[in-house]
Amino acid sequence: MNTDAEETIRKKGAHNSKSLAFVEYVIKRCQASTGIRAALKRADNPTTEIQSWEVLAGFNVNLQYKNQRLPYATIGAAIARKNATGNGTVKIGHAIACCYEGGNNNDQAKAKLRRLLACETTAEACRILRPLFSLIEAKGNVALDYASLLDDLLWFSREESQNQIKARWAQGFYGKSIEGEKDE
Repeated sequence: MNTDAEETIRKKGAHNSKSLAFVEYVIKRCQASTGIRAALKRADNPTTEIQSWEVLAGFNVNLQYKNQRLPYATIGAAIARKNATGNGTVKIGHAIACCYEGGNNNDQAKAKLRRLLACETTAEACRILRPLFSLIEAKGNVALDYASLLDDLLWFSREESQNQIKARWAQGFYGKSIEGEKDE
């Protein structure tokens, strides 16, 4: 018998990421139950995170490992608070720039990005993202790409990946694409 999570992954096929399946799983669970949505809203708070473990475990998240649990909890909480109806397309760097007049030229926007880029651990990145989600919801008026951000957070603890992830966030903020960009 398949769990909801396994069913979502099976329907999506091998070409879609587990992160996207998680986003869709959380959206489906939030739409089905206000109690689940309420529990997930508290998932990124260390004091109340345990209330979301039923949903995370239902997606086969290993709750024992903080570097796996925290990214799922953080993204789940963001989706529940936003009451998202689907995964967006806007990356975190660009979303931060969209929150301020002047975009990536705004000093406050640059300070927010620098603080995110200064993170050294997955736990710290998740903690710094929490108020950024509120800012993006209040001022950004964008549909955040939760699946991509979840992928980034899951790989953030690996030193060799961390600098690439930070570079991607910075490039998104400054409006530079990684793919296809050539030196002029």
